[in-house]
Amino acid sequence: MRKTVLVLVCSLLFGVVNAQDGGHQKIENAKIGLITNRLNLTPEQSQQFWPVYNEFDDRKKEIRKQMKKLIVETNTLTTPDEKILANIKETLNLQQKEVDLEREYMNKFLKVVNVRQLAELYKAEQMFTQMLIQRLNRKQQ
Repeated sequence: MRKTVLVLVCSLLFGVVNAQDGGHQKIENAKIGLITNRLNLTPEQSQQFWPVYNEFDDRKKEIRKQMKKLIVETNTLTTPDEKILANIKETLNLQQKEVDLEREYMNKFLKVVNVRQLAELYKAEQMFTQMLIQRLNRKQQ
């Protein structure tokens, strides 16, 4: 059963990359499906888990958006050395913020799920990212 759900999620994920309208939402839905399946959340856990996870994910996305902006600014030929150095320092600060966020939400997650489910969450997120990258790489070839 678990393999069937995983295959379904992977199929959805792989079909999602080709979607034009609502592609981002389909990717998010595939991610939710994978995490739900891998964590094996009870209905009660699910009710408590997803608001916390969504808040965490939104905050993490904002940090990464800021980092991406700095990287883009740094990669231009006309950027002065001082600005590049300032961007590198700010990127390091943002990376620290991301680590601090992970620590903060680890404790929040542990109020809802057990330690094994938390470990599975981290594995599922990594697995999802790897699957998405592989799919995008195959599409580019």
